[in-house]
Amino acid sequence: MTRPRLPGSAAALRLTANCSILFPDLPLLDRPAAARAAGFDAVEFWWPFDLTVPDEAEVAGFTSAVLDAGVELTGLNLPAGDMPAGERGILSDPSRSAEFRDGVAVAVAIGARLGVVGFNALYGNRLDGVEPADQDALATENLAFAGEAVAAIGATLLIEPLSGVDRYPLRTAAQALAVVDRVREEHGVESLRLLADLYHLATNGDDVDAVLDTSTDRVGHVQIADAPGRGEPGTGELPLQTWLEGLAGRGYAGLVGLEYRPVTADPFAWLHRVADRA
Repeated sequence: MTRPRLPGSAAALRLTANCSILFPDLPLLDRPAAARAAGFDAVEFWWPFDLTVPDEAEVAGFTSAVLDAGVELTGLNLPAGDMPAGERGILSDPSRSAEFRDGVAVAVAIGARLGVVGFNALYGNRLDGVEPADQDALATENLAFAGEAVAAIGATLLIEPLSGVDRYPLRTAAQALAVVDRVREEHGVESLRLLADLYHLATNGDDVDAVLDTSTDRVGHVQIADAPGRGEPGTGELPLQTWLEGLAGRGYAGLVGLEYRPVTADPFAWLHRVADRA
């Protein structure tokens, strides 16, 4: 099968399929094999366990699913709490700081086994009864801890602005990069980079073109979906191809995660049509 690739001058960018959102009709552990059958050689996941510290059997089942599929696990979210319930990270929650650090150890062990190059650390929502400044101080400490842990296996820690959750405080690239700067300045940790999810940035009204102009060299990972709807490229109105070509032209040579909800019969048709013409 032809390996899916981006069109135009972005073709050199490597794609990774986000198996936490793609292939929604399949059990989670069947999705790496489905990605391989669709032509992908790389996958990424949100935290794939119900608990921050899963048991050894769950970890073994997950790693086997990736290895048996013959794909590389390029990206993994650190434990982020109950995502369906609206949580978006636990690293800034004083009551869960130790839990987060225990989860980092699990994630790094998985990453060392499977070759993960990027770990996404969701910042966490603002909490009732906790001062934002106190959350930010704790987040800085925990991100420094996680940054050092992932750097030990040659990986990058990613900081992502999100849309759709009012209590999540990082909504623009500038806000995420301020966190990156704070961790470096206060703790000397250099392994943090921006996760530029073009869907989230655009949905939040950030100036994506300006972000690319000024900050491409600080981007550690890119994810895409179209808007409105968060479907595959071509189902919305975002100039994703132009933005990806802009990234490539400015020297970005990293991964592009396909983190969209399938809304058509073939959510990869937009890629296969390009491959068929090649």
